[in-house]
Formats: sequence, structure tokens, C-alpha cells
Amino acid sequence: MTSDLNELMVIYPDKLWLEISDQAQEHAWRLSKLKSYSHTTASWNAYLNNLCLHIFLAWLKEDPDLRETVNVWLDDEQLASVWEVVNGTMLTIGDTKLVLIPSDKSNFQELRIPQEWVDIPNWAGNYYLAVQLNLEERWFGVWGYATHQQIRKDAKYDSLDQTYSLDVEDLITDLNVMWVAREVCPVEKLEVEPLSISSTKVEKLLEQLSKFTFYSPRLDVPFEMWGALLAVEEYRQRLYQRRLENQKNNQVECSQMKANNLSQWFENIFEVGWQSFDAVISSQQKTLAVQFRTDATLNDPRVKGAKLIDLGMQLGGTAVVLLLGLTSELDEKISIRVQLHPANEEIYLPPHLRLVLLSESGKILQEVQSRNHDHLIQLKKFKSHPGKNFSIKIAFGDISIQENFVL
Repeated sequence: MTSDLNELMVIYPDKLWLEISDQAQEHAWRLSKLKSYSHTTASWNAYLNNLCLHIFLAWLKEDPDLRETVNVWLDDEQLASVWEVVNGTMLTIGDTKLVLIPSDKSNFQELRIPQEWVDIPNWAGNYYLAVQLNLEERWFGVWGYATHQQIRKDAKYDSLDQTYSLDVEDLITDLNVMWVAREVCPVEKLEVEPLSISSTKVEKLLEQLSKFTFYSPRLDVPFEMWGALLAVEEYRQRLYQRRLENQKNNQVECSQMKANNLSQWFENIFEVGWQSFDAVISSQQKTLAVQFRTDATLNDPRVKGAKLIDLGMQLGGTAVVLLLGLTSELDEKISIRVQLHPANEEIYLPPHLRLVLLSESGKILQEVQSRNHDHLIQLKKFKSHPGKNFSIKIAFGDISIQENFVL
């Protein structure tokens, strides 16, 4: 047990603190490797969730007062299809549904719950636990919990990454309160709007979402369609298996990716996954909004669009936001500014993150790399004629994500 863990137990005695042992880490890693995943982010997500689940279950089993059977909501095969695309795990204790949301961020300030665990009827839980896994200091901490009703009433919804978030200060810190509430109060009846999708749309949706990517496709279609697809076990398993097949066959080449039509941005029409800058501001990205607005080099572009980019484990679990600003010039060219910002109220970008401008043929035209404590990185402003193609690549090590554009 590290001194830091001892200090946490003294400073926050009402919270749950546990040691992460070598055995727990080895067990979680072994379990995560028993299943295949289509990209490294999903593999790391499986490891974190296996580790969180193993430690929490071991702690529960040591409680002599817990007489009800504790079950993991899904079996191993089903869990793999969940962790392929979303973070989190559900336990059932009697009629109570408990959702564990693990995070390995060192700067833990909020409980951020993927929308799937709140708004898919058969996924929704009664309680949501904010779990921090400090892998460097080797401790497991539960900062508190929130109820489904509290999430619906008080949480901030971020449409950029489709999550609900509550600050740590707004969580109920003492887990004993939850156990007592379960005994003296009836289990809350969850009111969640049903989701549905026609069978005729399923095949088309599966084809779109099963294409090989280095990230989860959860933001690539509207949530109503995505949630309805995940809610059906058969559809979710088919998505999982197809993504594995496409990863093995390496069927997707960046050059074949559909180009984002920037001319439509001037009509406020954005491709799925992209949003207008005003939508980003309204989704609580306050730090990002201040940085973008106060940057004099932008020259107040007429149109601004943003997209959340997640490279998962390679960025320490931190997402980033790709921003493009467009301005029509008198010579009929379009002036373009490209920036990369941290997301989810993070202050700095991860170091060694590369932002690259590519020509239609794939030639590198510009490249910039983040340093320690960079609030943002940006390419030099460039101009292009309508009808021209270019690409923006975000890379970290040998992992990269590419966005193609046409003016």
C-alpha cells in the first residue's frame, strides 16, 4: 500500500479506497486478452473495466452484511461487444442495477457517463459509481455515486461526446448511504424513453458502423439509431463480429473514406460527428470556447465546425477536438484555419501529438506537434479553391485518424 493511498484514506475517510495488486492487474490483463477487439482503444477499455470489476467484486464478497447475490449483468462474450464501443459495466444486486464507470485520468474532476448507460432502457442503472484507477500509484478509488434520477435532473449533457457529467462535488460520497437506501426504500422505477429501429435500417447501419476505425463508432450516427441498435443483443453482437472481421481483413483504406463537404458548412449542414461551433459552446466546452474566440489568428472565421477525436489509450484516455474555421475571400478562395484542442475541460493537449495537412495525393503540406503544456496546436492558415480535396491527420506514434475534406 503506497503512502499516497494512506494519505487519501485519511483525507477522504468516507470514500472507498483499495489497493491495486499485481495479481489484480495480471488477472484483468489476462481476461482482456482472451477476447479480441478491433482497435487498441477498445482493448485498453476492456482492461480498465476488467480491473475495475475484479477489484470491486472482490471487495463486495468480503462484506458479511451483503446477503443478496451479486451478478455481472452480461457474460464475457456480451461484455466484449459492449467494451468494443463504450466504457462501463453493470452489476445487479437483487433488483438494483449498479453501473461502474472507470477512468484512469490522473486529474479526476467529474463523473462522465456515456449516454448509453442512461438512455437505453435495458442499460439504465439505479446507481452510477465514479471509479478512478490510478495505475501509477496503484490504487482504486470510488469518489462517489449518483442516481439515475439525479443524472437526469442535474447532469450536464455534452452533445459533442454524448455523455452526462456531474462534478465530483455533486456526488454522494458515502457508499453506506446507497446501501441503506436500498434497504429502506423501494427500488426506483426507471423512466426511460423506448428506442426502436426498423429491421430494414439495421443492415445498412451495421454496414456503416462495422467499417474498421481506430475508435468507437458511437458518435458516427444519431444516438437514437445507435442506442436502438445496441439495445438488441443480436445486433450488438453482429456489429462486434463484423468490426473484428474488417479489422483482420484491413478492408478500409483512408483514401476510400468519404470526404466531408465543407461548402455545406456555409449552409449550417454538417456531416454526422461534426457540429457547429455554437453547438460546441452549448455543450459545456467552455475552456475550448474561450481559447477559440480569443485566438487573434483566426480572424473571426465565418463558419466554424468541430469534431471529437478519441485515440483512447494512446492519449491516456484524453479526447481532443478538431476545429476548422472557414472564411470566404474576395478572390473566391476559401481561407481555412485548423486547430486541435483538449476536450472535456482538460487544460493541455498530450505531448507529441501531431496535426498534419495532406494534399489530395497524400503529400504532407504542413505538420505541427504538441509540446508539454500546449493549450492548443494549429496549422498555418491556408487557402484553397472550391472543388479541391485535402485531408487532416491526427497522429500519435504509429496510430492515426484521418479526416478527408472537399471544398
